[in-house]
Amino acid sequence: MLPSRTVAILSPEAIAAASRSADKLSLQNLQSKMKCDPESYEAELELIYKQFESSLELFQQQAALSFTSLSGIGADPTVAKDLGERAMFLAHMTQFYPKHLSDFPKQLADLLRTTAKSLPSSLRCQIAQAVILLINRKILAIGEMLALFMELQTLGDRMLKKLAYSHVVRFIQQMNKKHKDEAKNKPLQNVLFQMLQREEESIAKRSLVTLCDLHRRKVWSDDRTVNAICMACFHPSSRIMIAALSFLLDFEKIQDDDDSDASSSEDEATTPQPHVVLSREEVYKVTCALLYGGVLLDEQSLYNPGHLA
Repeated sequence: MLPSRTVAILSPEAIAAASRSADKLSLQNLQSKMKCDPESYEAELELIYKQFESSLELFQQQAALSFTSLSGIGADPTVAKDLGERAMFLAHMTQFYPKHLSDFPKQLADLLRTTAKSLPSSLRCQIAQAVILLINRKILAIGEMLALFMELQTLGDRMLKKLAYSHVVRFIQQMNKKHKDEAKNKPLQNVLFQMLQREEESIAKRSLVTLCDLHRRKVWSDDRTVNAICMACFHPSSRIMIAALSFLLDFEKIQDDDDSDASSSEDEATTPQPHVVLSREEVYKVTCALLYGGVLLDEQSLYNPGHLA
């Protein structure tokens, strides 16, 4: 006889769902069936959502035990695997079951935001991929997740760093593909500009690398971005300062080179690149910005330096 608590959890719909899944459909096969006929598989969805929440609770309990245990007991990798698989499954299903999974996107984002440092690398990347999927489908907004994805790049996880960085650049690039919308760009720029001003070298570096790459790709080639990179020349970290100066001062020598959309590694963005294009006017603005305290000049001051006297 099942314990009374278990009987209370298993509703008739859940039992029916388990019965219909007796053929042991893989999550991938079940996902395909649910996409074709969402209404017929609501019970299965609810069951898998409960499994996700149970796996999450169990994982958190094991993580807490591991943290407090003197014997160093680690979390069961099977639980982490189940949690990651169900998180990705539900991310794929969210657009088909918006009412049933209305809380799931925030739940997933909060999980990554609060526990990213303690998650195993494979699970951390899986949760990040699920969040990326929700952003791609416009269920989560890039503006809400940008700061988190920048922070993820500083955790020392090379795979996660590459994943988070490449998708931040791609999100912003896609957003500006047809036309540049300042109303959408400005809040994102502000997030990166503020991070660039922080004293922590790791997060400032990731912001600088991202801004330089977006400028190189001609996605953000406006004065605000140039000025932000220029201000990095006054950063407390000598590494950030040298990287910003190297990026800015080498433009004039390579301005006539052909531009390319070919991808480059994020670390290369802080060193002189043969594909960066910046006009002489922009170089002059940067130089003047350095000379006049990091403030970009307007057009009148640019061509009439005496106007500043």
